[in-house]
Amino acid sequence: MFQWQVRATSTGMNTRITRSPRTAAAILRKGGVVAFPTETVYGLGADAFNAQAVQAIFHAKERPADNPLIVHIADLSQLERVALSVSRTALRAMDQFFPGPLTILFPRHPDVPRLVTAGLDTVGVRFPSHTVAQVFLRECAVPVAAPSANRSGRPSPTTWQAAVEELDGRVDAILKGGASPIGLESTVLDCTQSPPVILREGAISLEQLRAFWPTMRTAPPTEHPGPARSPGLRYRHYAPAARVCVIPGPAALPPEQASRAAYIGLDASGFPTKPKRLRRCRDVTEYARALFRFFRQCEKQGITHIYCQRVPQHGLGRALMDRIERATTPIMRGN
Repeated sequence: MFQWQVRATSTGMNTRITRSPRTAAAILRKGGVVAFPTETVYGLGADAFNAQAVQAIFHAKERPADNPLIVHIADLSQLERVALSVSRTALRAMDQFFPGPLTILFPRHPDVPRLVTAGLDTVGVRFPSHTVAQVFLRECAVPVAAPSANRSGRPSPTTWQAAVEELDGRVDAILKGGASPIGLESTVLDCTQSPPVILREGAISLEQLRAFWPTMRTAPPTEHPGPARSPGLRYRHYAPAARVCVIPGPAALPPEQASRAAYIGLDASGFPTKPKRLRRCRDVTEYARALFRFFRQCEKQGITHIYCQRVPQHGLGRALMDRIERATTPIMRGN
């Protein structure tokens, strides 16, 4: 069994902040680790074929070794370097959703270090649609292994400032870009099966995928020991320092906690007592985009409880609720 271990580290390195994709790519090509913007969240990238650089990602994030990374490509010509084969199912998914917020699982090419895939024989591949990400990846000229640019278990960064807060002094460079327009990580689709199976919910919804595969399903929670086939499944993820709680709406906010609590949701009236921080979102899309940034803002205010309004499990709402529920502590899950 693959058992490579990582240890927490604080490198004390000087992190370069740059607006230049070319500069950031040059650092990566020399074996550096670089945070960069995508349409989902900011990623933390290294040359996928440089095992030492990939190991530096795990160290910077304090990431468990059994949590695989996703490989980002600049164009489809790079796919043959990381995927051993491409099924008809995968071709159809790529035709519909590449470039975009979809990660597809392929059989792993032998040249991809097993460290990238946590020892698995499959590799997740994504072709981002974000303009800055595409320029950066083209300049890198190699497939880039990249999880989200946060310390393990923390909310994913959706701005370059959040990436700095998480990783300054731990990585070689951070590429400046605007806020990530989606705000949640990519959908992970296992195309080594037919029909394919959703391993992680994301911006490409179950309903969108069922337009092409009517019997599409979502994989059950990972129960067995060993690496999960997708990142974001096995451990508590996306969690701020505050306790995250799920409630049906403002009326369920405990009045006794309002003075040190925050609320985010679609409804913003009917509170027994108004919370210390309040964010009303116009729709689920805005809710998803705002969630992780809201978590971070609450941390800076010393808020102890964050109450998130439950939304229907449909479309992007499925991914949003997945992230919120994974951020809750076990004793609060389901509240």
